[in-house]
Amino acid sequence: MIKNALLSVSDKTGLLDFARFLVTKQVRLISTGGTAKLLRDAGLPVQEISDYTGFPEMMDGRVKTLHPKVHGGLLHLRDNPEHVRQANAHHIEPIDLVVVNLYPFEQTLAKPGVSHEELIEHIDIGGPSMLRSASKNYRSVTVIVDPADYATVQAEIAADGDTAPATREQLAAKVFRHTARYDSLIANYLTARATPATPLLQESLTLSGRRAQPLRYGENPIQQAALYGDFHRYFHQIHGKELSYNNIIDISAAVNLIGEFDTLTLAILKHTNPCGVGGGNDLRAAWERAFATDRQAPYGGIIVMNRALDLPVAAAIAEIFSEVIIAPAFADDAKALLMKKKNLRLIENHWQRAGGRYDAHSVLGGFVAQASDDAPDDEAQWQVVTRRQPTVSELAALRFGWKVVKHVKSNAIVYAADGQTLGIGAGQMSRVDSSKIAVWKAGEAKLSLRGSIIASDAFFPFADGIQAAADAGATAAIEPGGSVRDAEVIAAADAANMAMIFTGRRHFRH
Repeated sequence: MIKNALLSVSDKTGLLDFARFLVTKQVRLISTGGTAKLLRDAGLPVQEISDYTGFPEMMDGRVKTLHPKVHGGLLHLRDNPEHVRQANAHHIEPIDLVVVNLYPFEQTLAKPGVSHEELIEHIDIGGPSMLRSASKNYRSVTVIVDPADYATVQAEIAADGDTAPATREQLAAKVFRHTARYDSLIANYLTARATPATPLLQESLTLSGRRAQPLRYGENPIQQAALYGDFHRYFHQIHGKELSYNNIIDISAAVNLIGEFDTLTLAILKHTNPCGVGGGNDLRAAWERAFATDRQAPYGGIIVMNRALDLPVAAAIAEIFSEVIIAPAFADDAKALLMKKKNLRLIENHWQRAGGRYDAHSVLGGFVAQASDDAPDDEAQWQVVTRRQPTVSELAALRFGWKVVKHVKSNAIVYAADGQTLGIGAGQMSRVDSSKIAVWKAGEAKLSLRGSIIASDAFFPFADGIQAAADAGATAAIEPGGSVRDAEVIAAADAANMAMIFTGRRHFRH
């Protein structure tokens, strides 16, 4: 039977109704600070924690629940005679129900301009301690950390005077998930502050995310899946059926790519690979350039742009089947047209590129993590290694191609002109094969590679790659450099009168 309940919450949603119910069941309410005031102002009988423990709150409330009468009341085993004897000897009463949620560290962390001192004061100590004590003794103690669980607990108490053992165990597991996430947020914040240069080289790394939504399935119907984290903080779905696991992966890749460009740009992706990228003075021109790269692959693809989608482009896009369209905004008439396709997902993108992110990938027995490849390239480090300098138009095309190839799966090859991809080869075991695919794609699209540039995410290991590019019509190349055969590759470029830039930075994407 539940006789004593300790209530101490920051999120007071639903608390008064739940507390009123407890009072009707003759449950004594013990509480702290603002929670006690709320209950008292509502006319509910409540005992202040300091009166219960016989010890005053002190140090600005930092010390109030860290007391043997609290933790002894939570932790002592009710079926252990020695525990019961010691509890009685020290006048420790059982606490049967704990309702605690924590200082809002996460919300405070998200506030613009928040100070370090304010964040430190929002690190809860007593709350996690009570939650952990109650959860450890879940066979006897019911613990609530989420207001959404009030209804379940209330229904069981109303029926039986107590909660079911299975419910108590489920609630305890939820508590430890909650406190683990809470601790991870604090640990990651302090780690980034204390060791900003090496946050991924510490002895442990915790990945934490609150479930944003369950997904119907993962990559395939037999796989369970869910979305965690702050995805919906940046992406607002305004139309279409529910996002799938694959949609979410593709959206992330698409927005990462479009984030490379400040100038007006539109891209089409399939399975996270760009199959066409275009720029221009207006969005319709950008669409035509992107779509011209490959008129087959975009079927069922992802379309992303960095300007508001207007009606002319919406009308052009509507002529093909797409899974997702992503834009910072949608004109009303464009939205009305596209919303006629009931399954087409329309996503407003409010994500802004920022440093300090990292990528993680599961492996057998654990995961690997790395800093995201999102630092801007420093053109001051670029070197023209051939006799011929690139022309102004070639240099513009080289910049464009280098931004795109960074987002193509390795081995990655992109043929481009200024503001337009012409052929893309992705994910092949041989760089030459990727180049052949890119040339073939350009041919299928009836796009000439004469005067184009070639961008490679990693160095050409042999001169044959550059020779093949020259034979296809490319007049300039951009690659990281660093091969033991760089001299041969440069010589082949010189022989073909190509201009070549070594960036000194590789952009593998596995």
